[in-house]
Parts: sequence; structure tokens; C-alpha cells
Amino acid sequence: MDTRRLTLLGRLAVVACVPYLALKLLWVLGFDIGVVDNHRIGRAAWVTANVVTFLLDAVAAVVAHTLTRPAGRRTPAWLLAFPLWMASGLLIPLMTGLAGGSVTALVTGARNPLSAGDFLAPWVFGVVYGGFAVEAVTLLGAFALYAHQRWGGLLRRPLHALPDTGTRAMQRIFLLPAAVLLAALGTVHIIWGAGSTLGVTAPDVAARTVISSASDWAAGLLSLAGAAGLLLLVLPGLLPRLRVRTPLVLAWSGSAAAFACGGCLWLGQAVADGLSPGASAVPEGLPGLVGALELCAGLTVLCAGAFALCELTAAACSVPGAAGSPPAPATARAPESDATPASRPAARECATADDR
Repeated sequence: MDTRRLTLLGRLAVVACVPYLALKLLWVLGFDIGVVDNHRIGRAAWVTANVVTFLLDAVAAVVAHTLTRPAGRRTPAWLLAFPLWMASGLLIPLMTGLAGGSVTALVTGARNPLSAGDFLAPWVFGVVYGGFAVEAVTLLGAFALYAHQRWGGLLRRPLHALPDTGTRAMQRIFLLPAAVLLAALGTVHIIWGAGSTLGVTAPDVAARTVISSASDWAAGLLSLAGAAGLLLLVLPGLLPRLRVRTPLVLAWSGSAAAFACGGCLWLGQAVADGLSPGASAVPEGLPGLVGALELCAGLTVLCAGAFALCELTAAACSVPGAAGSPPAPATARAPESDATPASRPAARECATADDR
């Protein structure tokens, strides 16, 4: 049943990418369908932005297709985990901020910039964000099923049962400050979402909308959730009976949102500013600092998390009799000790050496 559900969700995710990809391709080729103001953005910047976003969504479609194939279980984990981490960081805050801002505009009567029609026709937002909503549910849902099929044994373990790894102490040195930094950045985003102008320039304050305020709330709450998840993972004694999957989802979503929607956006603006010295693309004041720190926090969590998961998989695969490890000689069979029965579930949980 899970396999059929995974296949269905993956195929729906691929279909959800098609309208967005078709629209972006038309814009790159010069057919400005649904574009009301063609002169707001320069042609070179317009084509570059559409090519980059086209490639990002094409990667999401390829990953969704890979999840539905039998070969997806043999694909190296990093080839799937990194783009899905990025997809989580883009889709989750985008859809939560969009939904929160739209509901707020509907209830309060505030102006919704998506329906203004001064740059893009309103139907464009319906096509784009409708596809993103379906893509978020199906792609991330398919990955959740895939992860439980491939790493279910690790995800279902309580925190106190995680095997100790060689770099656990070193991971704490980096991840504890990253958790504190994510909590601080999340607090700043929530303050901005509540209407504060702390460190924000006057033009940025004037450009605020219900969507941007809701996006700040979403970014702040996700960063706080990511900080909590990191603390529980690096200090498992806080809630030792909690399943690994709960804090892992929190840390995954929060760090991905900070990196993708905060840090990568700041990095893209910095690159654009460097290529066009006359322009001022990088936010000034506190927003610029927040973007740079989100990039640093996301990179720290990405690197430390990659090392931790590789070590956990290697620890499971190193058990005699697990896949990829040589069997013990028949003549040298030792009597079972108390540790042997406890190691058997770890051996069953490690399906292939590709899990690392």
C-alpha cells in the first residue's frame, strides 16, 4: 500500500510541475503571456531569473520521478536528500506565508498584492501558486513515505537509542550555536511580522504587505521549530523517549527554510549587486545581516547533519551480517553476549550500503 501511495504521490508531483515549467519556458522564449508590465525588470534579469527557476522546478520533477522508481532505493542518499531539503525550504515557508497572508487579507479587507494585476495577471498567480501547493503536498508526502521505507528503523528509534558516533561532541560544538542563532533569527522575523520596523529602512517599510508580514511569521516560527529540533537531536537527554523523526522533521524544515528562503535569497541579491555595481540589490541594515546569518546557519546544519547521518548509517552497517559487511567465519563463532541481540535490529534496519 505504501509503495502504491508513493508512486501516486510522485506522479502527481511531476504533473504539478508541468504548468509552471511550461509558463517559464514561454517567458524565456519571449512569449510574455500573463505579463502586464514588461518594463519593470530588464530583459537579461528577467530571462536569467526564469531560467534559474525553470531549472529548480525541473530538478524537483526529476526527483519526484526518481522516488517512484525501484532504482530510487539504490540512489545515493545525498542525490535525493539535498534537493528535497532545498524543496522543503522553498515550498513550506512559501505556502504557509501565502496562505496566512491571503486569509488575513480576506478577513481584514487589506490589499492583497497577488490580485492587484500591476505586474502579472491574477490568473498567473493562481497557476503558479496552485501548482506549488499541489507540489508541496505530493512531493514532500512522497519523500516522507520514501524515507520511512528506506530509513524507517532509524526514524522510529527513541532519541536515547541513537548510537554514539565519533564526532558527536564536535557536532554539538557547531550545532548548539546554530540552534541559538536560528532562535534569534526566528525571533527577529516574528517581531517584523508583528509590525515592528526594527532595523528596516523606510522604503522597505513602505513596501510591506499582508503577504510579506505573513511570510515573516512563517519564517520566524520555522526557525524557532528548527532550533528546538536541533537542541533535541544534539541533547537527546532532554526528551529521551521521543522518536527521532519528530525533532528531525523540525530541524530539517527550520534549517531548510532559513537557508533556502533567507540565505540563498540574500546570496542571489549579493551576486546581482556584484554584477551590477550601480544597483542596490542587497537589503540594507538588519535585514541584510539576517540574510547573511541565515546562510551561515543553514550551511552549518547542512554539513553537520550530513556527517551525522552518514555516521549513523555506517554504525548500523558495520554490524556483522549487515549488508556490505563481510560475514564472520564459521569456525570463529563466538558465544552470544548481551550486546548481540541488541545489535540485530540495527542489522535488519540497514538494507543496503547505499543508504549512506
